[in-house]
Amino acid sequence: MVGEKPDYRFSLANERTFLAWIRTALALLAGGLACAQFLPPLPIEHLREIIAVALLLLGGVVAVRAVDHWARTEKAMRLGTDLPKSRFPAILALFVAAGALLLVMAVIIKAVQ
Repeated sequence: MVGEKPDYRFSLANERTFLAWIRTALALLAGGLACAQFLPPLPIEHLREIIAVALLLLGGVVAVRAVDHWARTEKAMRLGTDLPKSRFPAILALFVAAGALLLVMAVIIKAVQ
């Protein structure tokens, strides 16, 4: 622990943000497992497995990123510097949107067949 102890309210807010990211990671992991176990085979070969693996990997990345962001934010608060900027929420949103488009395409392909 470097620097000065920050106001506990800010530390607790940082912890709540960390926990929100962990919930997101768990939801992605659960979605990946659900795809692998319960999604019927899709019209594109191995698409179900690709979606499942992508969700599982994304869940792992989100969990690791949550720890990194929590630690960098805590350090910045202790040192009295600007909070770290993060593009990760935007990147995560783009990945989720790309996954949604992939699923929409799979549903359309199945409906056409």
